[in-house]
Amino acid sequence: MNRIWLPAAILVATEAQLAVAEFVPGIERFEGKAFGARLIAYPVLMVLVPAIWWLVRRGERPPWGAFALIMVPFLVDVTGNSLDLYDSVVWWDDANHFVNWVPLSLGIGLLVAAGLPRAWQKVVMVAGIGALLAIAWELGEWWTFIRHGTELATAYEDTLGDEALGSAGAVVAGVLTAVLTRPDAVDARP
Repeated sequence: MNRIWLPAAILVATEAQLAVAEFVPGIERFEGKAFGARLIAYPVLMVLVPAIWWLVRRGERPPWGAFALIMVPFLVDVTGNSLDLYDSVVWWDDANHFVNWVPLSLGIGLLVAAGLPRAWQKVVMVAGIGALLAIAWELGEWWTFIRHGTELATAYEDTLGDEALGSAGAVVAGVLTAVLTRPDAVDARP
C-alpha cells in the first residue's frame, strides 16, 4: 500500500502553519521565534531523508512510515507554537525534547539500523545518532536565539537539559528499533 499521503500531509500541515506565522502580521506568539528561517529550514529538513532515499535507493519501495516518523516532530513543534503551548505550558518545551526525539530517532533507526545483527548495536546506533541530532538542534537554537542574547540567562541549563532529554528519547527509540526490527517482528510491522 502506498502511504505517501501521510508524510505529505505532515509536510503540508507544517508548512501551512509556518506560512501563517510568517505572513499574517500581529500574531504575538510567533514574534521573535525565527519563523522566517523555519519556513525554509523545516521543509528542507523534512524532505532531506526522502530525497536521499530517492537518490541512493531509487527503485526500492519507499518507507513512508519511517519518513512520517522523521517529519512529525517538526509538525509538533510548529503546532506547539501555533497553540501557544511553549509560553503557556511550563513543561511543554522539555516534553518536546524528549517526546519528539522518539519518532525522529525511530524513523532514522528503521532506515539505518534495521540491518544490524544485534539488538544492542541497534540501540547504540540509534541513541548515538539521536544524541548527535540533539546537539545539532541545540547549536541551531544557539545560533538563532541565544547568541543574540534573547535567552541568555537560562541558556546553559536549558541547553544541557534539552540535550539530555533528546538523548533519552533517542535511547527509547533505539530500544523500539531493536524490538520492531527483530526477525520475528518484521512481519507484524505496519
